[in-house]
Amino acid sequence: MRDRRRRTLPLLLGAAALLALALPASADAHGIVGKADLPIPVWLFSWTAAIVLVVSFVALSTLWRTPQLQVERRRRLFARASTSGPRSSPMQGPPSLATRALEALAGLIGVALFALVVYSGFDGAQVANANFSVTFIYVIFWVGLPVLSVIFGDVFKAFNPWRATARACEGVLGLLRGASAGKDRGPLLSYPQALGQWPALAGIVGFAWLELVYVNRDDPSTLAALALGYFGVMLVGMLLFGVEQWGGSADGFGVYFGLLARISPLVRDEQGHLCVRRPLSGLPKLELRAGTVTLICALIGTTTFDGFSNGGIWRKNEPHLQSVFADLGFSQTPALELAYSLGLLLCIVLIVAVYRVGILGVRSVSARYDAGELTRAFAHTLVPIAFAYVLAHYFSLLLWQGQAIGYLASDPLGDGSNLLGTAGYEINYQVISYAAIWYVQVAALIAGHVSGLALAHDRALVLYDEPEEAVRSQYWMLAVMVAFTSFGLWLLSDVGT
Repeated sequence: MRDRRRRTLPLLLGAAALLALALPASADAHGIVGKADLPIPVWLFSWTAAIVLVVSFVALSTLWRTPQLQVERRRRLFARASTSGPRSSPMQGPPSLATRALEALAGLIGVALFALVVYSGFDGAQVANANFSVTFIYVIFWVGLPVLSVIFGDVFKAFNPWRATARACEGVLGLLRGASAGKDRGPLLSYPQALGQWPALAGIVGFAWLELVYVNRDDPSTLAALALGYFGVMLVGMLLFGVEQWGGSADGFGVYFGLLARISPLVRDEQGHLCVRRPLSGLPKLELRAGTVTLICALIGTTTFDGFSNGGIWRKNEPHLQSVFADLGFSQTPALELAYSLGLLLCIVLIVAVYRVGILGVRSVSARYDAGELTRAFAHTLVPIAFAYVLAHYFSLLLWQGQAIGYLASDPLGDGSNLLGTAGYEINYQVISYAAIWYVQVAALIAGHVSGLALAHDRALVLYDEPEEAVRSQYWMLAVMVAFTSFGLWLLSDVGT
C-alpha cells in the first residue's frame, strides 16, 4: 500500500501543478512581428506543455531507475580502426598538425570577422539597418551562435577572435623569451579563485543591459567602440592570467557559449578529434565556480526581461517607475534607463528566487545535503532552460533579420557597394508562418524544460540511495519546471492586455 501511494503521488502533484497554468489562459500571441492567428488557442498550448512535463515526470519516476547521463561515453567520429589496442581506447598525445592548422584557420576567420565588425561600425553608415555590425552582433553573434553551439558544440571557441589573438601573442612571446616547444612557463599571474566566474556574469549582464536598456544600443560606432574595448580587456587578461584560465572564468561570451555547447551531442577531445556523445551528457560534469549558479540564472533572467519589457504590464507601469527616478533629479533618458535597469535586475532576482525555492523544497525531503550542496548539484539542469528561452524569444528575429546578413555582407558599410553580388537580396518574411513560429517557440520551451527535468532526475539518482527517495526529491523540481514553462509561455503571450 505504501509503494502504491508513492507511485500515485507524482500524479497528484502534477495535477496540482497544472493550476499554475491558469494565468496564460486569456492571453493572445506576442513575441513575434505583429499578431498571429493561431490554429489552436494559447491556453491549449499552455495546458499541453504542462501535461507533457507531468507525463515526462511520471515516465522518469517509473522507467528511469538508474543514472544515464552522468558519463559522456564519447565515441570518436571518422576514426580508423586501431590494430594495436582496443577500439574504445583514446589516442593520447598533442593535437595533430592538421588539427592545429584548422584551429589557426578558424582563428583567422574569427579575427577577420571581428575586424569587419569594427571597421563597418566606425566607417560605415551610422544607420542600424544599413550597417553590417549591428545585425552581426545582435542577430548572428548573440542569437545564431547559441543555436550553433547546441547543434555543433563549442563553435565559438574555435573562432573566438580574442582567444586566437592571445594564443598568437603567447607564441610570439614564447619565442622572444627563448621558450622551447616542450616547455610551458605558465601565465604571468595566477587567477584569483575567489573571483570565479563573476567577471563572466558581469560581461553577460552588461551585454544584456546594452541590448535591452541602453538607448543608443543600435549606434554602429558605439557598438564598434565597445567591441574593441572588450577585445582589449580579454586580450590583456588572457596574456596575464593564461588563455584557458581567463577565458573559462572572465570571458562572458566564451563561458556562455561553452555552457550551451555542453548540450550538444558533438564535442572535441583533448587531441582535437570530433566525438559524439549522448545529448545533455556534457552538463553533469560542469565545473561550478563562484558565480556560476548566478550566471546561469542570469541567462534566463535577461531573456525573461526581454519578453516582459514588451508586455502590457511593463508598458503600463514603466512610466510610473521612470517618474520616480525623474523626481530624484534625473533627466528623461537616464530615468528611462534606470527604470529598465531595475526591471532587468528584478527579473534576474526572480529567477534566482524561483530556483532557490525549488532547492529548499528538495532540501525538505532529506537532511542528507544542505541547501548549498543541492544548489550546486542541480545548477546544470537550468542550462537547457536558458537555451529554450533564447530560442523561443529570438527565433523569429534569427529567421527573419538573420537573412539581412546576405545583403549586408555585400555592402557592409552601407555605401551602395555590391562586393558579393547579393546587395539586392531582400528579406523573405513569407519563409514561415506566424503559427509555425509559435509551434517552434512552444516546442523549444517544452523540450528545454523536459531536458532540465531529466537532468535533475538523473542527478537525484546519484545523490540518493533509493530510487523512490530520488523521485520524492524531484517533486519540487517538477513544480519549478512547470512554473518556468508557464512563465515562458506567458511572456510569449500578450502580457497584461
